[in-house]
Amino acid sequence: MGLSAEQIRTGIDRVAEREPAIAEARNKAGYPEARIRPTGYRTLLRTIVGQQVSVAAAASVWNRLEAELGEDMAPGELLARDHDTLRACGLSRQKQGYARSLCELVERGELDLDNLPESDEEAIAELVRIKGIGRWSAEIYLLFAEGRPDIWPAGDLAVQAGIGRILGLDERPSEKETRALAEGWSPYRGAIAILTWHCYNNPAL
Repeated sequence: MGLSAEQIRTGIDRVAEREPAIAEARNKAGYPEARIRPTGYRTLLRTIVGQQVSVAAAASVWNRLEAELGEDMAPGELLARDHDTLRACGLSRQKQGYARSLCELVERGELDLDNLPESDEEAIAELVRIKGIGRWSAEIYLLFAEGRPDIWPAGDLAVQAGIGRILGLDERPSEKETRALAEGWSPYRGAIAILTWHCYNNPAL
């Protein structure tokens, strides 16, 4: 379960006490809504399905997969389907490889999504074993599905642009710079990440 609205508000308020620019952004834009996704295999599969396609296209592929594999979309069901069947559902050869990587790790018990390591970095290392799941996707899963409070997806362009806008920077900071900017905001960086998305292109700022 992702961060609750109360956790988000508390995290933002704690950082706002020491960072006036965060306080100003909160006061102008208000608190963001909670973003919560379910934990488990289906959320990661949906991440793979949605890569590099529109929301509408991803939803269409997901609906066809659900019709083919059943509502639970059990990993074994996907692994039992051949290339042409999955292609008819809208999965490219590359995405089929990613999806099979996820399903195989889960089926063999090598990836236990109910018991990921408590260390954020160790949990990210577990998730990126899945083909097609990079650091950004792993961080988004840990933030929105598991609700880990200190996740800071510094590679996200909207986070970079959002924090640059909040802090009044002349240019969008790089991933390295974005990571460095937030070092003093631990352990509430997840709430600030959600605030940056909320402030990105927000006319109130």
